[in-house]
Amino acid sequence: MNDTRGRLVTIFGASGFVGAVLVRTLAKRGWRVRAAVRRPDLAYHLQPLGGVGQVTAVQANLRYPDSVAAALRGADAAVNLVGIMNPRGRQTFEAVQAYGAEAVARCCAAAGVADLVHMSAIGADPQSDSDYARSKGEGEAAVRAAMPGAIVMRPSVVFGPGDDFFNRFGALARFLPVLPVIGGDTKLQPVYVGDVAEAFARALEGRARAGATYELGGAEIMTIRQIMDYVQKVTERRRPLLPMPEAGARVVAKITDFVDRVSLGLMPSELVTTPDQVKLLGRDNVVSAAAKAEGRTLEGLDIRPTLVEAIAPTYLYRFRKTGQFDRASAA
Repeated sequence: MNDTRGRLVTIFGASGFVGAVLVRTLAKRGWRVRAAVRRPDLAYHLQPLGGVGQVTAVQANLRYPDSVAAALRGADAAVNLVGIMNPRGRQTFEAVQAYGAEAVARCCAAAGVADLVHMSAIGADPQSDSDYARSKGEGEAAVRAAMPGAIVMRPSVVFGPGDDFFNRFGALARFLPVLPVIGGDTKLQPVYVGDVAEAFARALEGRARAGATYELGGAEIMTIRQIMDYVQKVTERRRPLLPMPEAGARVVAKITDFVDRVSLGLMPSELVTTPDQVKLLGRDNVVSAAAKAEGRTLEGLDIRPTLVEAIAPTYLYRFRKTGQFDRASAA
C-alpha cells in the first residue's frame, strides 16, 4: 500500500453526496484534499472534515478545461465524481458526463497526474438508449483513451444520510395517499456511501488493479417494490402501491419534467421524474457475474458491504409522524 500522508488529491464534485464522505475518508488517512467545485463559496462545509488547511476548495467547471487544469496543478492524484441525473441548461449529460470526464482525464495526463479514479455507474453503455447510461459509457471510453491506467468505479444506487433514493420514497410516503410504482420488479443492489468512499480510498492507495472497472453493489439485491415496502415499514407509513405501466409512467414523467422546467425548478424534487429515469427504472442495476468472478467488487477490495438495515433507519426516522419519538418510547 502506498504511503498517502501529505499527498495532494483533487476531487472534482467534492461537495456532492459521495464527495463529502470521500473528503472525510481521505482526510482521516492524511491526504491533503483540494475540493474542485463550481461554487467554492458553497463548499465551506468541507473544511471541518479535515485538519486546519488540510481541505481547500477551488473553482472548476468541467465544461472549461482551463479551470480543470488549474485545479490539478501540483496534485498527486485525482478523483472525478461529477454526475447529474436531471440535466438543466448547459449542464447536459453529454457536457458533464462525457465531455467533462474526457476533460478531466486529458488534463490529468497533461499534468502528469498518474492516479485517476473515475466514478461511473452500473449500466453505463455508449450504445444505450438512455441518455444517462450512454453519456456515462462515453465518459468511460474517453477516460480509457486518455488514461488507460485509470480506475473506473461503477456503483449501483448509493444510499446513506442525504441520499436521493430512500429519502425520496420516505418523502413520498409522507405526502401522497397512494405511491406510484415504476419498474416494481426491477432489481437494485443499494450500496452504502461509506463503502463507496472506502473503495475510492483503497484505489488511490494502490489496492485496486490499474485500468480495471469495479462494480460496487451492496449486501442485498432488492426490487423497487421491496425497497418501497421497507421504507414504509421503517417510517411507519402504510400507503397502497399503484403499479404503473411503462407507457403511463412515460406520460407522467413528461408532465412532471415539463412542469419542473417551466417553474424554474420550483417543483418539489421528490415529485419530478424524467422520461430517461423511467428507462433506467425498467432495467436491473446489480453487479455482474463477470465482475464477481474477477474480483472487481467491494469484496475484491476486502470491503464487507454494509446492510441497508444497519444504516437506513438512522435517517429515515424523520419521516415518521412523531420523528424519533415513537409510541413505544413515549409510553
